[in-house]
Amino acid sequence: MANTPQAKKRIRRNARRTEVNGARVSRIRTFIKKVESAIALGDKTAAAAALAAAQPELARGVSKGVFHKNTASRKFGRLSKGVGGLA
Repeated sequence: MANTPQAKKRIRRNARRTEVNGARVSRIRTFIKKVESAIALGDKTAAAAALAAAQPELARGVSKGVFHKNTASRKFGRLSKGVGGLA
């Protein structure tokens, strides 16, 4: 258990940040799922629109520190490849 006031404050801060970051990651996953479902349905226009919406969310996740830049790059590359492969 934390003894110092600084450690107690740190625990409160970490709890808030965990909540915010969890919501952020969940939001990004939702955007990615929208792209994947559009790819699965074979709808190129919907997939491209969903990808355009997901890309800034992934970038925001990197800038906020919830994703590593290479992870976001890999996800975006795979999604782009999926959208590009549609007829």
